[in-house]
Amino acid sequence: MWETIVGGLMGGLFRIAPELLKWLDRKNERAHELAMQGKAYEFEKLRGENRQGEITVKGQVDWNTGALDALKEAIAGQGKRSGIKWVDAFSSMMRPIITCQWVILLYPGIIVTTFYLYIDAGIPVTDALLKVFGPDEKAICAAILNFWFLGRVFDRVR
Repeated sequence: MWETIVGGLMGGLFRIAPELLKWLDRKNERAHELAMQGKAYEFEKLRGENRQGEITVKGQVDWNTGALDALKEAIAGQGKRSGIKWVDAFSSMMRPIITCQWVILLYPGIIVTTFYLYIDAGIPVTDALLKVFGPDEKAICAAILNFWFLGRVFDRVR
């Protein structure tokens, strides 16, 4: 009788064992599938971000190209003569007049006034000079000198 009971239990265990293994295998497959979907989601997210970056860069390049083309057209348009002598003379004098206005009158006036205010506030002369003529002013002077002197040298070489 014990043999029958033990045999029945063993038979039942051997019958349940494949089902239990199938259930564990399906559980592992579902976990693996879920992990793969998570990885696929992350991959698609990265690909979308990269694509968005590419579109942004392409848009910036297109915008820059359009801006340069517009600048070229504007410069070419400024170089065209109207045929009226006084209009052409006035047009050709605008850049030098504006340059003189800013380089000789307005900007130095601001620097001198600011320097005077610093001295009037009791700041020593050397400190006032360093505050008035800082990196921004040096960059402006370098740009002006480059435009008027070096730019023409490079134009001649070309």
